[in-house]
Order: sequence, then structure tokens, then C-alpha cells
Amino acid sequence: MNSIIMRAISSDGGIRVIYCDSTEIVKKSCEIHHTSKTMTAVLGRALTGTSLMASLLKDKDNTLTFQLRGDGPCGSVVCVGDYMGNVRGYVDDPSVELPPNAVGKLDVGGAVGRGSMYIIKDLGMNEPYVGVAPIVSGEIAEDLTEYFATSEQTPTVCALGVRVDHDNMCYAAGGYLVQLMPGYYEEDIPILEGNISKMESVSKLIADGKTGEEIIAMILEGIGYEMFDEFDIDYLCPCDREKYLRALIGLNEEDMNELREAGEPVETNCRFCGKKFVFELDELDAARAEARRKSADSEE
Repeated sequence: MNSIIMRAISSDGGIRVIYCDSTEIVKKSCEIHHTSKTMTAVLGRALTGTSLMASLLKDKDNTLTFQLRGDGPCGSVVCVGDYMGNVRGYVDDPSVELPPNAVGKLDVGGAVGRGSMYIIKDLGMNEPYVGVAPIVSGEIAEDLTEYFATSEQTPTVCALGVRVDHDNMCYAAGGYLVQLMPGYYEEDIPILEGNISKMESVSKLIADGKTGEEIIAMILEGIGYEMFDEFDIDYLCPCDREKYLRALIGLNEEDMNELREAGEPVETNCRFCGKKFVFELDELDAARAEARRKSADSEE
């Protein structure tokens, strides 16, 4: 099974729906980060929301970073997505576990707390676009709905959900965005509101075996629409040894001297995927010398 994104648009072009089944992505994040039940839900919702938003980017080199900086016990949550909806992410403390909230659900809002939410779009320009909005509930879907309304002036309904078993493993995860586009018909709004209000949670629908086509049909019941496209998405991290080597080459001499005094190989660890890369000091010195030589040659 693969995680997928499906997109649909109403016949008049006034409503678009982006749907995501992120179950396999969230499973992979559980395995990488060894998350508690609550943190599986936190990171799973954040990854799903990031994938949905990133899939709206235009070019293959564009990326979107979603950050939650709340005062809850989990610390910051950071996710990055590309224009195809592939994502990666981490949370400061993946072990946080909380009692169920007042309605018996995993306490995502309590783990995240209150603070600020950042949407950073790297569109290949000189400076990235940075959108900032308050964390209104910490439940993430409500926070993204508020972000779209205030920062992008796009009326949006966001739904996100994660189901976790007794082994802290995700068995159903997904979400959707429903957005009103310029030229939408006012009479479609109560139809959408009625459809969404009577639907069960998106994670329960996925757990019950509903397909993306069926869920989109529920959202747009009574409104003419067309399926736009469908594609696979994954938990992907582009880190490699060369990227870390380039970062270490940039260390100042004081930092390098501290490493030499320690006399141990330098170990780096990717926070997104957990990969480790080890560099011998001789390798770093040789790479730094080569970088200086190339810099001198370019200045001649």
C-alpha cells in the first residue's frame, strides 16, 4: 500500500478538494522516531497537513516547511514537503504521552500547547515566503483552517486524523482540504457545510475502508465535480553524506580545534530520518584544505 493524494475540482471551478491517505507515511514516521501514542497523532497530523499544503506548490524545486512552536510538552514540530506531497518531519520530544482529553481522544492540543505556527514556502526566489499565525487550539486542523483564512484569505475547511493501535503504531491516517476559489457559487456553501457536518472523522472513514473517491464524493455530494489527479506520496528525506560534509567544512577554526582536541570521529545524525554519518578528522581536514584551494583558484 502507498500513501496517496487525490484532487478534485467542482464543475464550475469554484471548489477544490485535496484528499490524502497518509497511513503509510505516518507508519514510517512511527518507526523512525519511536513515537508515543499521543506523539504519533501529533506528528501524523502535521505530516498530513504539510503534504496537503505542499501539493499545492507549482514547481518541482519548491518546498514548504510547517512549524509549530507551542508551549506544550512536545516542544517544536517541524515538517517539510515538496511539490509532489512527499514529506519528512520530527518533533522535539517524541516520547511525550498524555491522558486522553475531555472527549476521550488523544490529547494533541495539550501536547502542542499555544504559541505560533509558521508556513515557510521556498519558491526559488531570493527570500522565502513566511506566513505566521497563532496556534488557536493545537489540534492542527483547526490551526491550519485559521491560517488559510487569515494569512492567505482562502476560505478553507481542513480535516486531519490519525488512528493508533495498542503498539503505538498508526493503522489509519489522512486528511483533506476543501477550499473556495474565486467565482464559487454562494448556494454551494450550505451544501458543503451539510455534507461535512454529517461525515465521520476522516481517520475513521479510512479505517473503515472508505476509498479516497468515496470520501471526496461524500464531501461534494450534490455538487458536480471532476477528479483532477492522483499520485503516490512517501516519507522521503534527501539527506546524504555530502550535505553533512559540506556543513562541516564550513566550521570555523575554533570549532575544528575543539574537535581535534577531542580526537574522536565526528558523528552526525539527521533529525528527519535518523541516518548517521561518521567523518574522520583527517577526512575533514583534507576536505577543508581542498575547499580553500578551490576558493583561492577562483579568486585568481
